[in-house]
Amino acid sequence: MEIIKIVGIGIVATVFIIILKSTRPEFALYISLLTGVVIFTMILGELSYVIQTLNTLARRVNIEFTYFSTILKIIGMAYIVEFGAQISRDAGEDSIAMKIELGGKVIIMVLAIPILLALMELIIKILP
Repeated sequence: MEIIKIVGIGIVATVFIIILKSTRPEFALYISLLTGVVIFTMILGELSYVIQTLNTLARRVNIEFTYFSTILKIIGMAYIVEFGAQISRDAGEDSIAMKIELGGKVIIMVLAIPILLALMELIIKILP
């Protein structure tokens, strides 16, 4: 099972990080970054499957491609922002992590505006 490999890599990396954090904190950060990249590459196949399945579902339901692609972008950005914020927290930079999250939220809100406007137009058409 893939999840056992992912959890195993995470636990091994955590042990290494704990051991190295007191003597070589820069190596601990490198291990954290490398672990994140390794786990991300491991899940790329599953992520591709999810995107293909959602794409098939969107075609069946007749959702406009622009809305569907925007939703996928928003989901992707949320994961990237979370990853970046966690890396910053691992490095002990909570204030930078919060700024990364704020920037992500603003960009996500900007991307969501066309969907929100379309939803509002639909609600206005439905109301008498």
